[in-house]
Amino acid sequence: MNPGKAMPVMLGLSGLTGLLVLVEVLPHTGLVSADFLPPTSRIATALADEVTDGAFWAALWDTFVAWAIGLAIAVAAGIVAGFVIGSVPALRALTASTIEFLRPIPSVALIPLAVLLYGTEIQSSLLLVVYASFWQVLIQVLYGVQDVDPVADETARSYGLGVWARVRYVMWPTALPYVMTGVRLAAAVALVLAITAELVIGAPGLGNRIAVAQTSNAVPSMYALIVVTGLLGVTINFAARAVERSLLSWHQSVRGEVIV
Repeated sequence: MNPGKAMPVMLGLSGLTGLLVLVEVLPHTGLVSADFLPPTSRIATALADEVTDGAFWAALWDTFVAWAIGLAIAVAAGIVAGFVIGSVPALRALTASTIEFLRPIPSVALIPLAVLLYGTEIQSSLLLVVYASFWQVLIQVLYGVQDVDPVADETARSYGLGVWARVRYVMWPTALPYVMTGVRLAAAVALVLAITAELVIGAPGLGNRIAVAQTSNAVPSMYALIVVTGLLGVTINFAARAVERSLLSWHQSVRGEVIV
């Protein structure tokens, strides 16, 4: 492994190890009650019990399905809308105020609407996930389209390239780094909203299982499930970064990262 890359990894592992040791020690010092913060060993035991339970894997699958479907819809809609709006200056000016009005609305504010429309079904989670993730992609795509070199665009026009050809050969390469940033951000937001919907609404998934553990006073199991959501988030982030590096291997930022 490259020494330059090994150092951050070692520091990260050291920090994680320190956190685990701290959680193990704190309940034994009396500063924190073990009823509210069980030691790491008890959480690890509860985690081992969870992974042997079929209901845990069903909940994990439900969360993954809500995350994946919602993210796919948001990414597709965000890319299409971003290119259409960004390519037409008049349309961008017309929709700017609407986008700035809708974008800051917290997705959790839509929970009553989701419950009214779909109850505790997975569609409730999808509504929140799509709404929150869509803006992450749309805004980045708009920035990417705006960053297209007007000289390159005019050159493409002068050579007789049609709309789709200009999108493919001029706009897409310029916007792709922005698109991937939007997808990476949307992937994290989608997981947060999927868990939130399950936790608050009661939609099937890990969030619902966490809520059940909390109400039944199964505190170690609750923390174990929270750890699982954290590991899931880390996995999604690493996967998104890997896809980004693969698709942008030609881009200066990724080439510089590889060289370093």
